[in-house]
Amino acid sequence: MAWNYSAKTMQLFNEAVHGQPGTHLGEIAEPDGLGEHGSIACGDALRFTFKAERNNDPLKDVIVEVKYLTFGCTSAIAASEALCRLIEAKRLTPIESLAITNQDIVNYLDGLPEQKIHCSVMGAEALQAAVFNWAQKRGVNLNALGIDINREEQSAGRIVCQCFTLTEPYIKRKIKELNLHSIPEITAAIKAGGACMTCHHAPGGLQNLLDEVWGKQPDNDLLPILPAAPKETEPSSSPFQFAKKIEKLLDEYLRPMVQKDGGDLELIDIKDTAVYVELRGACAGCAGAGQTLKYLIERTLKEKVDERIRVIQV
Repeated sequence: MAWNYSAKTMQLFNEAVHGQPGTHLGEIAEPDGLGEHGSIACGDALRFTFKAERNNDPLKDVIVEVKYLTFGCTSAIAASEALCRLIEAKRLTPIESLAITNQDIVNYLDGLPEQKIHCSVMGAEALQAAVFNWAQKRGVNLNALGIDINREEQSAGRIVCQCFTLTEPYIKRKIKELNLHSIPEITAAIKAGGACMTCHHAPGGLQNLLDEVWGKQPDNDLLPILPAAPKETEPSSSPFQFAKKIEKLLDEYLRPMVQKDGGDLELIDIKDTAVYVELRGACAGCAGAGQTLKYLIERTLKEKVDERIRVIQV
């Protein structure tokens, strides 16, 4: 799937990857502030570093150089580049830089596809982590200034989204901050629920958190909830019937689930209990493709058709 990026997004991306003067891809040695957000395992990770011009009063330190390293896609690089330019252009102090939101980054890029909003959130979160690191080094008490960066949320609290290791406190805070009212909006903003999807409606899952924050609303999802995949109770009497059951589940249940996030899949072949599929669209180059295959497609086919099934990507 070709994402509909703005001209500004493509400009910043191309300038950064080609190392043009004034771009910020890289890492500062011995930075005054260092922050990270995301996970290499899930395909999106950002390391943000900055140098500050020091003042006798640390609150008057000014950020004079910023750089980033990201393991993300076009939008992750462009969003990181936008964040750096926003900071340097205004000669902000670390505290002032916290006023930059993910929406400011999106606006600077003249918009991002809904499924890529999480890239702008990743930059804002990495910036917060870097400012927290700077404050520790400079002896600045952020709590005394009324600033709560919530760094413990990524490691403390119940894990709701196992695929991306996102905790209940973090997800609930982002639901409030970003005014998220549906599971698709949560996935677009912070990726929670974007791989195996089992946390969508599980007890204590994303829907429950939405209900806790906003109150229970019957029609909370922007997209309809797919019915449970039918369970095949009769054993296959022939390879043909076995294949037809798999095709039915793929076409009527699994394909719609990946399509709503911009992906697609195609059944290529079936040999005994080995099912060969090709991921397409947004899923084709996604670092979470392995999780989609294992935790969504293979697990569903094992549960609904035959526990011996193995799904193999081609």
